[in-house]
Amino acid sequence: MTTRRATLSAVRVALAAAGATLALAGCGTLPPPGAGGARACGSGFETFERDTLFFGRAIPSGGQVSDAEWTAFLDGTVTPAFPQGLTVIDAAGQWRGVSGEVVRERSKLVVLLHARSEKDDADIAAIIGAYRQRFAQEAVLQERQAVCVRF
Repeated sequence: MTTRRATLSAVRVALAAAGATLALAGCGTLPPPGAGGARACGSGFETFERDTLFFGRAIPSGGQVSDAEWTAFLDGTVTPAFPQGLTVIDAAGQWRGVSGEVVRERSKLVVLLHARSEKDDADIAAIIGAYRQRFAQEAVLQERQAVCVRF
C-alpha cells in the first residue's frame, strides 16, 4: 500500500509540474507584431504594448529627485521619445536593493501605450539609462503587457 501511495504522490507531483510548465510556457515574450493581435483584441481594438516605468526618487547618496528635476527629465527625455502621449502617476514605493536594505521612497510611474517597435524599445532603454545615470539609481523597474486599445 505504501508503495502505491508513493507512486500516486509522485505522479501527482509530476502532473502538477507539467501543468505549471505548460501554463507558464507562453509568459516569456509577447507575440510579434501582426501575429493575430487584431483578432485577439476584437473588433475596433488595436494591439499595443503598455510599458509602465517605475522611477524611484530617493538618491542613494542622499536627498530626493526634486519636482523641478523630475519635470526637466520628463520634458527633456521622456516626452521627446513619446510625444504622442503618456501618463505620469505619483506613487509611494519600497524595494530591497542589492545592499539588502529596504528603501521606501516617493516614486513616479510613467505609463506608455505604443505599437510594438524596435525604436520604442530602444527609446525606453535610453530613458531608463538616462534616469539611472542622472540620479545615480540602482534600477528602474519596467513592466510590459500586451493590451487592447481603442481611441
